[in-house]
Amino acid sequence: MQTDNKIILIPLESTDREQFIKDNQEAFNYGALEEFGRRDDHFENGEDIISQKTIEESIDGGIAYRIMQGREKVGGLILTVDGSHGELEILFVSPKFHRKGIGYAAWCEVERMYPQVTVWETVTPYFETRNIHFYVNRCGFHIVEFYNSHHPDPHDPEESSHDIDEQFPDGMFRFEKRL
Repeated sequence: MQTDNKIILIPLESTDREQFIKDNQEAFNYGALEEFGRRDDHFENGEDIISQKTIEESIDGGIAYRIMQGREKVGGLILTVDGSHGELEILFVSPKFHRKGIGYAAWCEVERMYPQVTVWETVTPYFETRNIHFYVNRCGFHIVEFYNSHHPDPHDPEESSHDIDEQFPDGMFRFEKRL
């Protein structure tokens, strides 16, 4: 029996919300663990790299999808779209499915689903070298800005240099892709 390996995006169902959040945190924590070895040497109090509150706010303010390969949940993503401008709020692939082209296939599906979007944006922490490679070398994004304690995100009035120092003390890259 042959399995279907095609990647599809399905809208997040309310019954899957909590598992989606847990899967997202697992993927982000894995990235930090991969980069730093022992996560607790870099992040305090055993906190998650991305908080449940942050993920919930992204889900509530955006469009959330499960990344599916056949019948298996292999990741997820959250977008916001306003006319010709789109933001990739969150994209994650479960660690056991890394290096199989799933993230790239999911991104290609996003571009196919939203042909009206001519500018996509996203951010990622400075330490996520795998993400930086993915966005720049695989998906065609360009690094356009570096947010840090000396240069907080000017588009986020609620964010202060103190917030950046606490969550990502060494900053975040902002990426753009123009189609």
